[in-house]
Amino acid sequence: MATEETKETKSLNFIEEIIENDLSNGKYDSIITRFPPEPNGYLHIGHASSIVLNFGLTERYKGYTNLRFDDTNPVTEETEYVEAIKEDIRWLGFEWENELYASDYFDTLYSYAVILIEKGLAYVDDSSSDEIARQKGTPTTPGMDSPFRSRTSAENLALFERMKAGEFPDGSKTLRAKIDMAHPNMLMRDPVLYRIKHARHHRTGDKWKIYPMYDFAHGQSDSIEKVTHSLCTLEFVPHRELYNWLIENLGIYPSHQYEFARRNVNHTITSKRKLMQLVNEKYVSGWDDPRMPTVAGMRRRGYTPEAIRDFVERIGVSKRENSVDLSLLEFCVREHLNKIALRRMVVLDPLKIVITNFPEGETEICRSENNPEDPSSGDREVPFTREILIEKDDFMENPPKKYHRLSPGQHVRLKSAYIIRCDEVIRDAEGEITEVRCSYIENSKSGQDTSGVAAKATLHWVSAAHAIPVEVRLYDRLFLVENPSEGEGDFKDHINPASLKTVTGYAEPALATDSPGAHFQFLRLGYFYADKDSAPGRLIFNRTTTLRDNFAKTVQK
Repeated sequence: MATEETKETKSLNFIEEIIENDLSNGKYDSIITRFPPEPNGYLHIGHASSIVLNFGLTERYKGYTNLRFDDTNPVTEETEYVEAIKEDIRWLGFEWENELYASDYFDTLYSYAVILIEKGLAYVDDSSSDEIARQKGTPTTPGMDSPFRSRTSAENLALFERMKAGEFPDGSKTLRAKIDMAHPNMLMRDPVLYRIKHARHHRTGDKWKIYPMYDFAHGQSDSIEKVTHSLCTLEFVPHRELYNWLIENLGIYPSHQYEFARRNVNHTITSKRKLMQLVNEKYVSGWDDPRMPTVAGMRRRGYTPEAIRDFVERIGVSKRENSVDLSLLEFCVREHLNKIALRRMVVLDPLKIVITNFPEGETEICRSENNPEDPSSGDREVPFTREILIEKDDFMENPPKKYHRLSPGQHVRLKSAYIIRCDEVIRDAEGEITEVRCSYIENSKSGQDTSGVAAKATLHWVSAAHAIPVEVRLYDRLFLVENPSEGEGDFKDHINPASLKTVTGYAEPALATDSPGAHFQFLRLGYFYADKDSAPGRLIFNRTTTLRDNFAKTVQK
């Protein structure tokens, strides 16, 4: 049962209400759920929602969750995807009770098919896929019986055995359930249960020449595992009738399917086929490209599992589909990173500042806090020298009114260091500004300021002598429109050409010795995470997200 704390702090969604009712009336002593991905690609944000739901329920209530790979299509499935899926689930913070595969049940599923044939509830059909589609009729007109529907059980058993033995080519025969060709639910009009596929399976090798369809493997696998609450998205509502029909006619454990609404996140796509296109056609660097909505991509970009779980909890569970703004996910990421990210100073577009009244060759050590949200994070040393770098955008020679950053005669504070005043602008022969000469105000050091000089802005900076060159990858949303899959044309026409910009940044020296895996806020620039391509002497950082949502303004420009 849910704890009293859970009941008091959040209202129950409809699935939790069902579970609480099932437990309270003694229908089940504990609950069992399953997460059943097909290993034909990497998990994406939609899968993350299902993972958090399934595993979260069995954390909240007494029970457990199985990881079951729906590996019934050997043509598209690979061991690489199996391992990636397991890594993603563990990274999100969950552990499964049993690692299972639909292929574990191939012998049992075959025996179930034989039972249906012996009961006269399944038959071998020689019709082509196009012929089967025509036989189905339409939603408003009944279908027509296949000419092979009247085969005897003995004929069907013999043919099915020969299908299993590999005697027939792909597509030449199927096994269909014998239900009702006039059924109002078209999925119940003699659905295909098995098809012939002469393809090597990533686990069973060449043993099988026939493979069960999803609708046949799904419910029966749930039943074998005694899954109590089989959670699917709304597109499986029409499939529930077949799910129940098969379980009832096989006389096996009555697992039950429940459907919840998919939450579509705008500015993304979650079709595995389309994600595969992006990878294969080199629009992205791979499944874990930081612009991809895959769990691997989000992890590489610097999203945290805590932020993703928070996002899923915030959007909740319902029976009605709608779209969720990507900015909510980015908000959750910022919320968590603000608490844990180490603050560091990095300049991306440098302008040299010479502090003329600071001694040449001298270094003064300033101290700066690692994270003001976490006092236990301590502070670090930041070297201050005569020549420093600031962002070009932080200087303007002829500023408008109310411009508070550096300009001639203007005072600004350097983060954790001194107040400086702009005295002179130096240009090259072409008239380009090459350096700005300033003077620092004595007795204005941060934490010890007795100067009485006011500064209306604080700038980040790095010592030119100590700056470490780093590669910075500035990622933004991959698609310019909210629904790239909708409307006419190719979804790839909506790819944001500015979704990745790579620049050289100049970082304070602490960044070279920070722990791998740490998250960073580059002051005033955004949140960043070290990329897996980083190596000693070649640090690469991915922008996780900006400090605030500025995507709409960027697109409008």
